[in-house]
Amino acid sequence: MQNSIFLKIVLYISGLVAIAIAGFILLSPTDFYATNHIDIGGNPNLLSEIRAPAGALLSFGILMLMGAFIPRLAFTSILLSTVLYLAYGLSRFVGMLVDGLPVDSLIWSAVIEVVLGLVSLFCLWKYQLSQSEQDV
Repeated sequence: MQNSIFLKIVLYISGLVAIAIAGFILLSPTDFYATNHIDIGGNPNLLSEIRAPAGALLSFGILMLMGAFIPRLAFTSILLSTVLYLAYGLSRFVGMLVDGLPVDSLIWSAVIEVVLGLVSLFCLWKYQLSQSEQDV
């Protein structure tokens, strides 16, 4: 499966999405969050707390993207994509249950994250299955 075109496309998309979001947040967190009607102001402490996970997200996105081109990173990359996107998406849904519905763009973000996570999970399952068959 690590040579699968489908796996490479999933890793490519997952990586680019993470890199794009992280890049926007790192460059201008105030503007990025304003698109979702969130006013974070100019508090340097808050901006630091927002940029730090964006840096991690950027690193994860780069690793996911690398997995699309470097076969021995494919497993790690698809595992990371699965965990990252399902964690983000499912956490947003928990927030909706606890806090109420946010703006539509954040609901769509949750849906997209869960879809990317589930597609990644499918690839992970398929990758593991093909590895097991090769080991026999």
